[in-house]
Amino acid sequence: MNDSDKIAILIDADNTQLQKLDAIMTEVSTHGRIVVKRAYGNWKKRNLNKWENELKRLGIKAEQQFDYVSGKNATDMALVIDAMDLLSSNAFDSFVIVSSDSDFTPLAIRLHESGANIIGVGVLTTPESFRNACDDFLFLENLTDDEPAEVQETADKPEQKSVRKDTEKKQSTKKPKVPKDVHSLLVKAYDTYQDNDGYADVSAAGSYIKRAKPDFDTRTYGYSKLSTLLEAFPTRYEVIRTSGKNNSTYIAYKCI
Repeated sequence: MNDSDKIAILIDADNTQLQKLDAIMTEVSTHGRIVVKRAYGNWKKRNLNKWENELKRLGIKAEQQFDYVSGKNATDMALVIDAMDLLSSNAFDSFVIVSSDSDFTPLAIRLHESGANIIGVGVLTTPESFRNACDDFLFLENLTDDEPAEVQETADKPEQKSVRKDTEKKQSTKKPKVPKDVHSLLVKAYDTYQDNDGYADVSAAGSYIKRAKPDFDTRTYGYSKLSTLLEAFPTRYEVIRTSGKNNSTYIAYKCI
């Protein structure tokens, strides 16, 4: 995927978080140019009545879909039909499906088989079948708007500042455990991509892990980059950095 890729983003409003919508659009924009932006739902429903202003602000087209039968979700079918119509136009390189619903697994598989790049966006509890049907899967929990914290109306007392800083420090040091399968993939990537000096390109390793585990994201484990994750395990990996052309930095690692 590159910056010139044309993207269609299809949002299942019943199965995503409105407060994350801005962060989703920002994240997806890093993958290419968003040409089609559509959100699907029955906007007459009370639980979707707050979506209107946000959809207008972000320039997302609202697709109305009535519930023909109680208990049946016609919205999913409308999204699938539109996705196949867009696919047939051959105008898009990538499709983004924003939903935590496993019912979109067959759609992701079909779009993938067509040669399109598929990005899924959902919560951590999204079924594995849907996550693995995508080329890339982004967890909503990892997406933030990076908005500055609200300024406190009253200044903290010295003792309050001390307690707050200690609490924040403890919270910041707590990171989710990196699962064994990630370490196994890092070892496999090292065995595959190591050079004559016995080091493997971190970028190549990251690309490989994404192909093997589409929902892999270092932010899930509290690390901003793969290199910082590797450096957090000095007994497992040795990381080196060397200067390249045009002030670039080559980062590689070795399994110990």
